[in-house]
Amino acid sequence: MTVLQVLQATTAYFKKHSVESPRLNAEHLLAHVLGRKRIDLYLEFERVLTDSELAPLRALVKRRGEGEPLQHLLGTVEFCGHVFLCDKRAMVPRPETEQLVEFLKSEIQNPKSKILDVGTGSGVIALNLAIEFPEAEIVAVDISDDALALAQENAARLNLATRVRFLKSNLRENVEGCFDVIVANLPYISIQDRQSLSREVLHDPEVALFASARGDELVRELIAQAPSQLRPGGMLALEIGIGQGDALFSALAEKNYRDIYSKTDYSGVTRFLFARYG
Repeated sequence: MTVLQVLQATTAYFKKHSVESPRLNAEHLLAHVLGRKRIDLYLEFERVLTDSELAPLRALVKRRGEGEPLQHLLGTVEFCGHVFLCDKRAMVPRPETEQLVEFLKSEIQNPKSKILDVGTGSGVIALNLAIEFPEAEIVAVDISDDALALAQENAARLNLATRVRFLKSNLRENVEGCFDVIVANLPYISIQDRQSLSREVLHDPEVALFASARGDELVRELIAQAPSQLRPGGMLALEIGIGQGDALFSALAEKNYRDIYSKTDYSGVTRFLFARYG
């Protein structure tokens, strides 16, 4: 089969198995197997592929059709223009979190800020902020040993191992000192909503997805804890779940935060909350 025929057959297979963006997925996997860039495939449509090239592709296509995330199969994900390792040890970074990072880049005025990333996962928030603010002091924490290991691998990959300090902690339990910015993308899905999630999302670690019955319990806990470690005027930045904005806005106000405001994601959903304390 030629490159074009393989792409067409794989796209049809993915459509049959309800894979979102089937052609794009097919291109990514074939380019990965061939060690090419996606754009290179368009220059090789007529090239006949060998059995040794098709064998690993077949295995990956089967796994993708069964719902395994594309990022896990590729082993990497692009986030804010940088390539990160990505596997089942941490949640696949979402486009919404890229927006959170971009908002933070414009909100952080002091290039020497002390920043705490709570629930760092694969480390994408902390590491992007380390790139953007080379003089900042950054601490990143997670309750998962697996996630921390992945984050440290990403730090080494980006030559940032000495720029971010990684620490195992349940929220800010094991963290000392005060910070100018505390940012968190914590689990915010109710365990009761499990059945509504896609096959791909369910490949993420449960500890990275689910809070408890309501979904916003961990976010509320951090809202209550953060003031003790925010410097005067320090900022708390949160990514939150759908429909949680109003209640968490009120929770911030009840804890005497000020300058509270929200921002929407690409879909127009209230997804981010920002507030200052003291």
